Amino acid sequence: MKSLRELLPRPGRRLVIGVPYAWLLVFFVLPFLILLRISVTDMGNGVDPFAPLVETASGAWKIMLRYGNYASIFTDAGQGAFGRTIYVEAYATSLRYALLTTLLCLVIAYPFAYFLARARPSVRPALLMLVMLPFWTSFLLRVYAWKGILADQGVVNNLLLAVGVIREPLQMLYSDVSMLVGMTYVYLPFMILPLYANLVKMDFRLLEAAHDLGASAWKAFWLVTVPLSKSGIIAGSMLVFIPAVGEFVIPSLLGGAENVMIGRVVWDEMFSSNNWPRAAALSVVMIVLILVPLALFYRFSDRRDGRSA
Repeated sequence: MKSLRELLPRPGRRLVIGVPYAWLLVFFVLPFLILLRISVTDMGNGVDPFAPLVETASGAWKIMLRYGNYASIFTDAGQGAFGRTIYVEAYATSLRYALLTTLLCLVIAYPFAYFLARARPSVRPALLMLVMLPFWTSFLLRVYAWKGILADQGVVNNLLLAVGVIREPLQMLYSDVSMLVGMTYVYLPFMILPLYANLVKMDFRLLEAAHDLGASAWKAFWLVTVPLSKSGIIAGSMLVFIPAVGEFVIPSLLGGAENVMIGRVVWDEMFSSNNWPRAAALSVVMIVLILVPLALFYRFSDRRDGRSA
């Protein structure tokens, strides 16, 4: 059977390859360059985030670049916990919540995806619809619903009071609990779907072979199923971790004063302080914090796969 490369003429191949590259250029590279340009802008006493970067004075060119927006992230006078600046503290908080959310989503999603992959083909469409059903409702409404569930007089506390488990309402809203519950609920489908897509293609006869060779159910799962689903675990983790780092809505509605994530800090700098260059610098640093480890990880994975081949 001929490959797509052989079937398509040379102009067709260039078009197929060029469209995704053009999409990335227009919707990722170009906005990032605009963000980078704003981050080094010297607004002075003005309010224009696109102030000229080069000025002409007495026939001489003067470059107006302000790198202090990046330095202030690590040297700002306002201090957070452990002597870190408020911006570094916000980065640390964002990474911590994103990592915990990813782990919780993986623990919850893996059994569900496994069950979904092992279910009868006639039942799978209905189960997949249930996974995607939350996307049919407004994201904001779903987050607001959790406020009613976790509030002091919400559904959970009223139920626990009614059955006598507690004598006074538990403080769940505006805490770590509400943050993790809200973020795990929102991002759980992004973990389930890649895992299901990977597990449904797995040959489950391998598990039968492992059992025939004397492996227990847990050992067969750990030595056969988990390694074969590695790509689904990585894809789901990336789909959850990356947007969770910059989450803004959930920390604003469900988080407390101490749960300040970098998305909220960027919002405050841009719209409250009207300091667009610093907000852009914070965003650039956040993108670098995410992309550099990912690039190193994939480079290491490619080298390891090349050695194993």
